[in-house]
Amino acid sequence: MNDIPTPQNRPAPRRRMRTVIAIAAAAVLVAGAITAGALFRASDRPASSADAETTSAVETRLQSLVDAGYPAALASVTSPDGEVENAVAGEGDIETGQAPPPDAEVRIASNTKMFVATIVLQLVDEGLVDLDAPIDTYLPGLIRGAGIDGAGITVHQLLQQTSGLPEYADQIAADAFGAREKYISPRDMLDIALTRPASFAPGERWEYSNTNYLVLGLLIEAVTDRAIAQQIDERIVTPLGLEHTYFPAPGELPLRGEHPTGYHADVPGELRDISAMDTSFAWSAGAMVSTPAELNTFMRALLNGELLSGAGLETMKTTVPAGDELWPEAEYGLGLQRYPLSCGGFAWGHGGDIPGTQTRNAVAPDGTAVTIAVTALPWAVVSPDDEEVLLEQYRIVVEALDETLCDQ
Repeated sequence: MNDIPTPQNRPAPRRRMRTVIAIAAAAVLVAGAITAGALFRASDRPASSADAETTSAVETRLQSLVDAGYPAALASVTSPDGEVENAVAGEGDIETGQAPPPDAEVRIASNTKMFVATIVLQLVDEGLVDLDAPIDTYLPGLIRGAGIDGAGITVHQLLQQTSGLPEYADQIAADAFGAREKYISPRDMLDIALTRPASFAPGERWEYSNTNYLVLGLLIEAVTDRAIAQQIDERIVTPLGLEHTYFPAPGELPLRGEHPTGYHADVPGELRDISAMDTSFAWSAGAMVSTPAELNTFMRALLNGELLSGAGLETMKTTVPAGDELWPEAEYGLGLQRYPLSCGGFAWGHGGDIPGTQTRNAVAPDGTAVTIAVTALPWAVVSPDDEEVLLEQYRIVVEALDETLCDQ
């Protein structure tokens, strides 16, 4: 589902999970110096003592995520008529025990892809981009490598993750703590990706690669002659009145607004603050910040046709199979994923993982939007060497999303 992560054709299971968490980096990160006071082990967390009679169903689900080892969980539920319910559980700061602020800013990682895809399709609506044109039309001679030729890869294939471009993020972010203060340019990241051979011939199959959306960010800037952050702000954020949704500026490490602490670990369960981070390594594939409620606002506006023409939205919702261990019947459109719900019907959304935050989010057939965020990745709280345990740690967040969408 995400990835950023989120589910991402189907390689062998272990490679598959690495693809799912690609932008979050490698399973074992290089350690840095920490103090004893900064350590936290998931097994040390006390069980929930919440009174079931005074706790909402959403709060109960969030508490179950905390009991499973996540430091904190946040959710926002937006009803079809626009009513918003925000809920939190756990500790926004594990040193002070302070509760997480409701509807706080979080890094939304691969949900950025929905924003990027929306802008590309707006440019299609405006006649500035042709989905069937090769990327060489807009970035001439740039996309070249072993088995890679930009003259044979279309914009549509980039949007739908069927281009065959190899992944870059597993190399860039393999040391999350080491990379947190480093700036890397989009062109440098692309150069790293293009040292690898193509994963498959364009259009042959589906496979999630953050490189596709790195290239789309470059496309947007080439066509508009403006920075992608400005395009996101002018075309989406400002029209929708989103006050806490933004694309961080180069070198901008701290989150701008109120937020829970995001945690990561060199040793599973030994959590360290990674809230302040240069997310240039994620760029147009996953750098954005939002709040659960504002992400719901964006998804509802997108699916209600407020941001694209009717034809553009239908094109965005044209899918190919993209199921995985987390959501076997999932499908991928153009920067938008479709998930079957346990109660029937399908939800549309994306999801994202980045060190310090995991988000799962979608809109149900009746217009209910739900976003759930937890303040660590699964493999920061359980061992990445036990794939079944790791998958289960992912599944519980997906299940909480499904249950909340079905419970409205």
